[in-house]
Amino acid sequence: MKVLLYFEGEDMISKSGIGRAMNHQMRALESAGVEYTTDPWDSDYDILHINTWGVNSEAIVRNARRNNKKVIYHAHSTEEDFRNSFLFSNALAPLVRKRLISLYSSADALITPTEYAKGILEGYGIQLPIHVVSNGIDLSRYVRDEEKVTAYRKYFSLDENAKVVLGVGLLFQRKGLPDFVEVASMLPEYQFIWFGDISKMIIPREISEIVENHPANVLFPGYVKGPIIEGAYSDASCFFFPSYEETEGIVVLEALAARQHVVVRDIGVFDPWLKDGVSCYKGHNNEEFARLIRGTVEGTLPDTTEEGWKVASKRSIEGVGRQLRAVYESVL
Repeated sequence: MKVLLYFEGEDMISKSGIGRAMNHQMRALESAGVEYTTDPWDSDYDILHINTWGVNSEAIVRNARRNNKKVIYHAHSTEEDFRNSFLFSNALAPLVRKRLISLYSSADALITPTEYAKGILEGYGIQLPIHVVSNGIDLSRYVRDEEKVTAYRKYFSLDENAKVVLGVGLLFQRKGLPDFVEVASMLPEYQFIWFGDISKMIIPREISEIVENHPANVLFPGYVKGPIIEGAYSDASCFFFPSYEETEGIVVLEALAARQHVVVRDIGVFDPWLKDGVSCYKGHNNEEFARLIRGTVEGTLPDTTEEGWKVASKRSIEGVGRQLRAVYESVL
């Protein structure tokens, strides 16, 4: 059994969750002993495992079908998580939905990260087997490392007593960026740092204005990878992710793997695998977020970090590899 893993526009998606999913898939297949290629010109494969929905992706699927290859579409994207992202995304969303339905329906089976995302796809009327497989997490990367912590604190010139609230994601309204900044203004005693970037050419003006004009206790360092962000995950006082829509939320898995205190918006994608007050805290509005963040930072709320780590550990790269192998075998 040999698999063609295909991600269109690798450079463009490298800073996104799908980009990390690509790396995770390759490592998962290696751990499970599944042979794979990422070369679309390599015709010696049995299954096309495709992750993107651009023009080239459509051509790759057609070519696979002409050559009697099995096709598995990895449904990372939905109309719902396309909205409130790029400039004009809401106007384009209905067209995106039609395209996704057409492309996803061309496969033999679908993979999607959560039961919530599976429910959305079923709501589209797609009549295919849909397998739920997490994007996974590399637990080893998020073990606390004092050298990484030192690098992170030095990078931001943080006082040893500084209390930091961390956010990670593309600069989208959907990710809750305006709420992140508003909550920061409600908690001026804490430093808020949002890691993530996107071309200023494709984000709405209101998001650009937030990034350019924000409270003094908010930092936007852009896209930062490696020891700096890994040190931040380990050493921050709280991870705050007020996203309105996700298909899983890899950054939440990263925070959980780092044994971080996690505060998220109470949205469907986090049910039932994240339990409020057990593995994280869930809020509905900015007043609740401010209260929960203060409670986790100051230690007045019960600690959820160990239970959160257990959630992440069930989504290890090795476990994902075993699940992917089982899906491939079922399709063949």
